[in-house]
Amino acid sequence: RDVMGIAQTGTGKTLAYLLPILKQWKFQDTHTPRVLILVPTRELVVQVAEVVDSLTQYMSIRTLGVYGGVNIKKQKKTVSEGVDILVGTPGRTMDLALDNVLRFDCLQKLIIDEFDEILNLGFRAQVTAILSMLRNKRQNILFSATMTDDVDAMIDEYFELPEEVSLAPSGTPIEKIQQMGYFVPNFLTKIKLLQHLLETDETISRVLLFANNKKAVDLIATMLEENFPEQFGVIHSNKSQNYRLNTMSSFQQGEIRGIVTTDVMARGLDIQDITHVINIEFPEVPEQYIHRIGRTGRADKEGIALSFISPKEEEIQIEAELLMDKEIEILDFPDA
Repeated sequence: RDVMGIAQTGTGKTLAYLLPILKQWKFQDTHTPRVLILVPTRELVVQVAEVVDSLTQYMSIRTLGVYGGVNIKKQKKTVSEGVDILVGTPGRTMDLALDNVLRFDCLQKLIIDEFDEILNLGFRAQVTAILSMLRNKRQNILFSATMTDDVDAMIDEYFELPEEVSLAPSGTPIEKIQQMGYFVPNFLTKIKLLQHLLETDETISRVLLFANNKKAVDLIATMLEENFPEQFGVIHSNKSQNYRLNTMSSFQQGEIRGIVTTDVMARGLDIQDITHVINIEFPEVPEQYIHRIGRTGRADKEGIALSFISPKEEEIQIEAELLMDKEIEILDFPDA
């Protein structure tokens, strides 16, 4: 049966599909993928491929992660040598299939993780193209943290009466996250407030700082660099893949205090012990708020989400509160 899983971020969706797939695994003499896992971002490809590798170290399973922004020739060579489980972004997976390097003759399972975000990022055409190339006899497994109209429409069109497994209503935030906010009049005051909090609150030791676009991220990073040199990394889609992976690695190892980023970091990434998520700009879509704050409070740990809310962002804040059925606690603006 096709399966549709609705689960909060941080609840272990990756293991929920990998463990049963690997438990059922039987050897077959084939060089084309038997399992295809589609995820929205390059960082997630790397993360999921690492999890597959760690679970299959005593099995003869060839795993490959493919994504854009790196040399496609090397990926073509590796694919042609044979792969059992392919993890990829929709764009690069489609490119390899259109070049006839990647074939789906033996595909048994298609997993699409963070389906809502894949559609949000504009990958609908690529996903549709990949679906049209697949053979009919396969199992589809979809995961989404929110059920949107777009997700519904795609399911109706391409999947057969999926069994729905819901761990929590679509859009439920994790209970362990303390959600607080400040009303802030403008962007420059937000920067001043951020500097004040970073200087005075030592508990903000591992932090993700979110803004809505690359320009704002670069601006915030430049201002932080003046007061907190070499303490913050930057990740957005204009940065090279190596730069992004190195920044992630520095953060994982505790070499830097935080990362300033766009929503490319809001999905599925499992970084241990993030103490705070700070929304310097409130996200433009209420569901995105839930994904951002879900980077903290993972795997039963506690976390704090702070949002700086300007007058024009109050409307979307209310929408996010309605979606979660929970209010964000508004704090008094610090006198200093």
